[in-house]
Amino acid sequence: MEYTELKHDGYIPRHMDSILARYLQAFGGVEVSGTKWCGKSWTALSFAKSVTYVDTDTAGVFEADPTIALAGETPHLIDEWQDVPAIWNAARHRIDDLGNARSQFIFTGSSTPNYEAARSLHSGAGRIARLHMRTMTLRERNLTHGGISLAGLFDPAYRKAFSPKLSSLGLGDIAGAVCRGGWPVLAANPDLPSQDIVDEYLAALFEDTMPRAGKSPQLAESIARSLARNVATSATVHTLALDAAQGDSSLASDATVKSYIDEFRRNYFIEELSGWDAPVRAKSRLRTKPKRYFSDPSLVTSLLGVNRRHLLEDSQLLGLLFESQCIHDLLVYASMLPDASREPLHYYRDSDNLEVDVIVELRDGRWAGIEVKLGEGKVPEATDSLNRLRKKVSRNPAARNPEPEFMAVLLAKGVAARYLPDEDVYVIPIDLLEP
Repeated sequence: MEYTELKHDGYIPRHMDSILARYLQAFGGVEVSGTKWCGKSWTALSFAKSVTYVDTDTAGVFEADPTIALAGETPHLIDEWQDVPAIWNAARHRIDDLGNARSQFIFTGSSTPNYEAARSLHSGAGRIARLHMRTMTLRERNLTHGGISLAGLFDPAYRKAFSPKLSSLGLGDIAGAVCRGGWPVLAANPDLPSQDIVDEYLAALFEDTMPRAGKSPQLAESIARSLARNVATSATVHTLALDAAQGDSSLASDATVKSYIDEFRRNYFIEELSGWDAPVRAKSRLRTKPKRYFSDPSLVTSLLGVNRRHLLEDSQLLGLLFESQCIHDLLVYASMLPDASREPLHYYRDSDNLEVDVIVELRDGRWAGIEVKLGEGKVPEATDSLNRLRKKVSRNPAARNPEPEFMAVLLAKGVAARYLPDEDVYVIPIDLLEP
């Protein structure tokens, strides 16, 4: 993997670099999408040899002739292409005209095109690969030192050679990391005040992005705060509507709230974790409403007006935000697995009150269950849940892969990473986890 001369001197390497390099060798184009300020442009520039910026000053030119945006040495980066959706089709045709030549274009975008524009776009299947980029993981921010590989845990030889490793992270470290967030500008500039950066992101979303989509800034902020109060839960749209309107259903209908949630998703402000349709007995009815998380846990702390000290005094909220951080990092790590699907992470919940925080599932059906807890005192409870799920799946004779590859408890503060043979469960403090 080699970077180009356009790479910024202060660029911090990202986990996604290896995937982007691989995709460029296999496809004519790669779209790198994700929330604003997560580092898409700098990462794309590191692999590009020329660049076109699409903004309000240049959009008119490219709308008149989208092919102008394609001019430049390849791989050619087109930044924020979605502001002129016709560029996408022009690039696709160019790739076709060149006999599906590889490494032609890199696209970056902080939102998906609006519905009307999207209807006219070719999917790009077979020509343009899609890569979802997120804010920086704890590992990318050098807040953790790793040592336990998620990919390794799917390998029997790695598990056989597994050995304990000591942890050094505390709850104060986790609370501080959650509040600061994984924004590259903050990782590169430790002295910058994190709250100002996060607040500015929210202001740009509510006061600029949402009005351009025909949404009210005030209602958008109200619904975002409701989502923050219900983070890491599968709250219904109706519950969110009542909460956002402070109990007065006439102020925000379910349909209205759903349209705002859809717009948040379109701008990569939130993402949803779907329930796992596990091969268990039908009598244990699955509950698969999506659980919602923000693109970065720091957004929740800003929306709720809390800081590190507050989190250390509110273990319930800290637990929810630690879960959010784990989901964030696992989404990145799981996407790097060789057999990862487009949605490798799920959660499990059924009518027997059994819930497991994370299910990692690969394309061939192999799977793993992970519970997220703040400290060592919750390990017995977590292992019980994991093994209840193990038994439910194994009892189904039709299950393609009844046994999990592994089960694990992910801790905010733990003594050491270790294997519990009696429970057949790994305990892994978050500072030891890596891709």
